[in-house]
Amino acid sequence: MTALPPRLILQTLNRGDGLLGMRPHGKLGPRGDRVTLIRMTRGLQDEARITQWQALPLHAVDVSMLQWRDASFGRGLTPCWTLEQEDQFADFAADEVPRLRALGWEIEFAPGFAHHSLAIDAWSLEVQPDDGADAGPVELAAPGRVPTLGLSRRKGSWLLSLGVTVQGQRVDLAPMIWDLLRKDRRWLYADAISGIDDDAIIGLRAPGGRRLHTTAAPLKRLMLNLLEILVAQRSRRAPIQLTSWEAARLSALDVPDSRWQVHGAAELRALWERLRQAGPPRVPDHPEGLGITLRPYQLQGLAWLKYLQRQQLGGILADDMGLGKTAQALAHLWTEKQAGGLTAPALVVAPTSLIFNWVKEAALVAPGLRVATLSDPSERGDVLKRLGEVDLLLCSYGLAWREVRALARPVFSVLILDEAQAVKNPRSRAARALRRFQAAQRLVLTGTPLENHLGELWTQFDFLMPGYLGESREFARHWRKPIEQNGSAERARELASRVRPFILRRLKEQVAADLPPMTVLTQRIPLQGRQRQLYESVRIGGDHLVRRLLAQSELFGSGLITVLDAMLKLRQVCCDPRLVPGIEIPAGMEAAKLDWLREKVPELIAQGRTILVFSQFTGMLALIEEAMTAAKVPLLKLTGETPEARRGEVVRRFQAGEAPLMLVSLKAGGVGLTLTAADTVIQVDPWWNPAVDAQAQARAHRIGQSRPVFVHQLVIEGSIEERMLELQARKRALADGLLGRDGGERLEKFSAAEIERLLAPLQPSVDEDD
Repeated sequence: MTALPPRLILQTLNRGDGLLGMRPHGKLGPRGDRVTLIRMTRGLQDEARITQWQALPLHAVDVSMLQWRDASFGRGLTPCWTLEQEDQFADFAADEVPRLRALGWEIEFAPGFAHHSLAIDAWSLEVQPDDGADAGPVELAAPGRVPTLGLSRRKGSWLLSLGVTVQGQRVDLAPMIWDLLRKDRRWLYADAISGIDDDAIIGLRAPGGRRLHTTAAPLKRLMLNLLEILVAQRSRRAPIQLTSWEAARLSALDVPDSRWQVHGAAELRALWERLRQAGPPRVPDHPEGLGITLRPYQLQGLAWLKYLQRQQLGGILADDMGLGKTAQALAHLWTEKQAGGLTAPALVVAPTSLIFNWVKEAALVAPGLRVATLSDPSERGDVLKRLGEVDLLLCSYGLAWREVRALARPVFSVLILDEAQAVKNPRSRAARALRRFQAAQRLVLTGTPLENHLGELWTQFDFLMPGYLGESREFARHWRKPIEQNGSAERARELASRVRPFILRRLKEQVAADLPPMTVLTQRIPLQGRQRQLYESVRIGGDHLVRRLLAQSELFGSGLITVLDAMLKLRQVCCDPRLVPGIEIPAGMEAAKLDWLREKVPELIAQGRTILVFSQFTGMLALIEEAMTAAKVPLLKLTGETPEARRGEVVRRFQAGEAPLMLVSLKAGGVGLTLTAADTVIQVDPWWNPAVDAQAQARAHRIGQSRPVFVHQLVIEGSIEERMLELQARKRALADGLLGRDGGERLEKFSAAEIERLLAPLQPSVDEDD
């Protein structure tokens, strides 16, 4: 005959049962007028049941310690047990009882048991300004407009209080969420949260030991909106500190089917209501008064800029290089002036080399704009005094921080950063200065919003909408590390969905079908003789150095600088051995790339080609200039040493056809310039960043080009330069994933193994195999 399982009854006694309390005894402290007891009405039949019983955190109760109104009460309670603290029974009922039942125990709750899990009746949150917080500079709106929301400099501008209502009583929700995050790791990840069934029952532990339960749906909605904030602050006490953007996102909870009630800060919800009701940007008719005819995609870009302006938002115009970002921005400023919205001047901050280009483009695109520059020190003070007579003020990044006091005072209508990758370091003097400038609208123009890592994207959004992507450390923990180091495609898609509404990016092949094709040809050049021997000698030294640093775990920090120096020497050997400092080069040493240029450049010019030659090394350009001069090839040259006042003249002469060859340093000529007179680009040496190489190619392949463009990438076969092309592909995948090409591929981190691969030996050439 099978033994019947043990049977327990859980019963809560109170004053209605005649109980006055319980005196302390053993480990049991005094109780109030409510005491919960466990009675066993069917005993333990075997060793397994005894072991299970002994594992329970129960303490025997001396019934003589129970205090009653009358001696006749309390009969039949022997034997009985209880927990050390009364408030432990909610957890026992929620956790231990289901486990015991699964083991076959029979457990009954007597009527009046006081520790059942309670259903949550309502969800609410309150958000209010933190008047005591130092919000720092706030973006100012133009006269007559509501101040732009979401531009506080740090956390603490808003305080969030989360609560639930249970049987008419409000209970603080924040501690329950942090307890849930600690116990159930599914709630730490957006993809796992999305996979939880909306109707699943979720148990929560309230302060004081009470247990609550709810369906998952309202909790999922909260966590998916504020996950990174709650995770970052789970060790803090309520209320939770928010930036304005984070507070505004709470409006997504305040919809009829969400079960959430949002109280306070109605102006935050108004921002998102405007966005929901605004509809898509409307493509305008071609503006009158422009000096050029905008292409259809440029009119769409203008509509997008106007849409952002109406919604008091910033954005990144990230069109491919050569698609006319400057023209679209100038058209935006011109239409603002026509509509009476340019009540204060617009400020454009750009690299020094592009100031003349903005002056020229403004005269061409929007001749009705009154333009002034801060480039001439003798006129700078006068220009700043006459801002009321200026529509467009042009300033270099260097001057932006030097003149920060003067430029931080006025409120500009629009503040535009051109080639904003120039201030990708948020701690640079220029980046810090730009955050202090005031404007009704902030815009960024860049064909490369993401070059090397996600921190650059954060820097641009920190300028546009501070707080939107959180603080720098939070962003690194929640986004950069999972995407860049752990290869999380899911997290990359989440970040992309957050930033893409504020980024407009069109590629040449998508919108400029009439633009002639560009063909990229990788010219793999073998090293020969003593140049090859020198490369291998430098490589072996670098390889030994890296292995020693790896063994000492010093690859990064100061050790990385040493490694990069070794790689620089390898790249210099690939270009020309004479670039390597401290090495005596014997007469007649081979120079493979220079030999290629001596042979090919005159041939290409004889075919009617006009050529741009780019190099990272100005020393290499000097060697090329010497070789081309000896070959009687007319040329022009543009490097960092070219005076600012002469740069525009050099570009004008090349565009006018005065020379078929122009030598350009990657830094001085890699951005912003229009050099469509060239139909051939020669990149003498690759750079680590694919965007930099693409910028150089785009000098010729841009709107206004009428001939097919050919790009020759000179790469030493089997060398570090080929490995650099592989790294370029990895960085390109990161940028494409965030900016819209795909994002489904795993993103790998840059590892010590990849550094070793950069220093791999040259492979035997075909001739050597023969």
